[in-house]
Amino acid sequence: METLEYLWLGKPLWMWLAFIAIVVTLLALDLGVLHKKQREIGVSESLILSAVYIGLGLLFGAWVWWYMGETAGLQYVTGFVIEKSLAMDNVFVIAMIFTYFAIPRQYQHRVLFWGILGVIVLRAIMIGVGATLVEQFSWVLYIFAAFLILTGIKMWMTAGKDYDVGSSGALRFIQKHLPVTDKLHGERFFVRQPDATTGKAKLWVTPLFLALAMVEIVDVVFAVDSVPAIFAITTDPFIVYTSNIFAILGLRALYFALAAMVHRFHYLKYALALLLIFIGSKIFVADALGLAKIPPAVSLTITFAILAAGVGWSLWKTRQPSTARTALPE
Repeated sequence: METLEYLWLGKPLWMWLAFIAIVVTLLALDLGVLHKKQREIGVSESLILSAVYIGLGLLFGAWVWWYMGETAGLQYVTGFVIEKSLAMDNVFVIAMIFTYFAIPRQYQHRVLFWGILGVIVLRAIMIGVGATLVEQFSWVLYIFAAFLILTGIKMWMTAGKDYDVGSSGALRFIQKHLPVTDKLHGERFFVRQPDATTGKAKLWVTPLFLALAMVEIVDVVFAVDSVPAIFAITTDPFIVYTSNIFAILGLRALYFALAAMVHRFHYLKYALALLLIFIGSKIFVADALGLAKIPPAVSLTITFAILAAGVGWSLWKTRQPSTARTALPE
């Protein structure tokens, strides 16, 4: 029992093991029960699953509030909301990736599932490194904050531009150094078939693998924004990681609903840009006001206000005309 009380990254080992057990259970249920067979996921099922994942994430946040206190609870919820919001932007890019590689909807869940596994590992590494840097060098938080402000400004200036999958240097590198089949082979990432020049069988990667690789690469890019954003909210590695992962776990479910409504969230990126600028500026504003930090309740309220304004404005500007004219008989 003493081993379970061992502190790792500031929290008892049993807390980390309990969280990992929850994540493994959810992934096992997802792949082994709910989506054992490859099939197309409808919008209604996507919305239900997304609501379940959001509910579980908030339920975990309620436990954090009860066990670790109000401040930790508010920080968790703020981090969860921020990561969930940034994940929406990630969803739109993933939709472009699937369109570029012509991935059928029944195979998209497989790519997203394995993509999530990669995300869990990559985020753990990035958050671990970030936590170590912040603990050793407190001034790193100011670098994170300045980076978020610059990223928010860049996001605002490029909000109207779509992600060009074909121009990705990482994609060109993979295509140059790995043999790629010219068509899909069902749900397989790899396939063994003869080489046209030698006639010998060798291992090829399929376009489905390229889609998975691009999803992972895109997540690394997004993590460069989202991880510093949550560190600007709290430096507690447990809250940073758990809020990150719970928000991302529902990304697969959220994708199939949002991908069908991409056009309805045209202005959301402007709200996300403002959110990054706000989060980054909090540290400098707190210093200017002589505060240790902006109160968590204030951060959460402003976060909700910015996102609600972005979603509301997007839905309003992209609404269907309510009074469509009907053709009169001649």
